[in-house]
Order: sequence, then structure tokens, then C-alpha cells
Amino acid sequence: MNVEKAIKNFQLRGYTVQHFATGAEAAAYLNAQIDNTTVGIGGSMTAQELGLYETLSAHNQVFWHWKEPGWDTLHQEITAKVFITSANAMTEGGEILNIDGRGNRLAGQIFGQKKVYIVAGTNKLCPDFESALFRARNTAAVTNCKRFPNKPPCQIDDKCHDCRSPERICRALVVQWMPMMDMESEIVLIDEDLGY
Repeated sequence: MNVEKAIKNFQLRGYTVQHFATGAEAAAYLNAQIDNTTVGIGGSMTAQELGLYETLSAHNQVFWHWKEPGWDTLHQEITAKVFITSANAMTEGGEILNIDGRGNRLAGQIFGQKKVYIVAGTNKLCPDFESALFRARNTAAVTNCKRFPNKPPCQIDDKCHDCRSPERICRALVVQWMPMMDMESEIVLIDEDLGY
């Protein structure tokens, strides 16, 4: 993928972009930027791999349902002043795609926060929308589903069937073309394979 082209296109769409060689550098940057505030983390293997909950909890009030399950935590995540999430796929043209089952991650990314950080490895970059959608559905969503005891059809052959299973965890897709109005959105792009 052409990382520099993607960065330029994200910037042309209105995103602030930070680019790091390693996850450790990105985590240190986020730790320095986010201080003495409330932070919500949407379901994100990338955030987990970077240890953001532990790092940021030292000097912020951090809400993450992966660490403290429950509806109260989910609500606090999406009403925090800062929201951290990742992407299921991103295009070189600057589009960001995310699939969700409950909607908390999508809600936190597109409404109500003072600032949103979209933290992603360059493995999420795709050349165009069609390949990004394929990645979101057939790589990210299918792999994510394996974390749960659910058994929708994708668990059998590792591909999306656009099923009607009551156990389906991919229930909504959001495509961001630009940062949402009245919210700061920053992309933290890392030259590592992170998350799904």
C-alpha cells in the first residue's frame, strides 16, 4: 500500500494524521496527548495490543467494556471527552470503514466526543473502497467473531455470508468520508500489523 498517498488523502479530507514506525512510539504519543480527562475505548484489538488502557488509566479516567463489562461502562465510553477506536479498513483515498454489532464503537466514533483518535496499523490500508469493504467483512469481522462463542456461518469457512443468524455480530457498517462536524478527529497510523 502507498502509505504516503493515504496520509495525504486523509489530510485533504480534514483529518490530522500522525505517522509512527512502531506501536510503542504511537502509544507514547497518545499518552502524552491525553491527560487528566475522561477516555472511552471502543472494542479494539489495536488498543489492547498497544496497552492503552493501562497506560492512560495512570492519569485519566478510562472506560472500556473489555475491562469492566456492562451497559454503564458502554454508556460512559461513548460519552467520554476523548474516544479511541481503530478501523476495520481504510482506503488509500482516505475513507475509514468500521463494522459493529452493538453500535457503541460506531457511535463513539461519529458523535459527541471532543476528540476521536483512530489508531490503526498500516495492515488496515487497502487500495480502494471495494477492497476495504471486502477486508472489513471477510478479514476483520470474521476474525473478530472468533473471540465469541457465537457460531454464525462465517465461523465455518472464514468468509462473510451476509447471514441472518441471530448470533451475527456484524450488524452495521459506517464509512467515514471526512471528520464529523464539531469533533476533532486524528488518525494515528503505525507501520506495524495491528489488530484484525
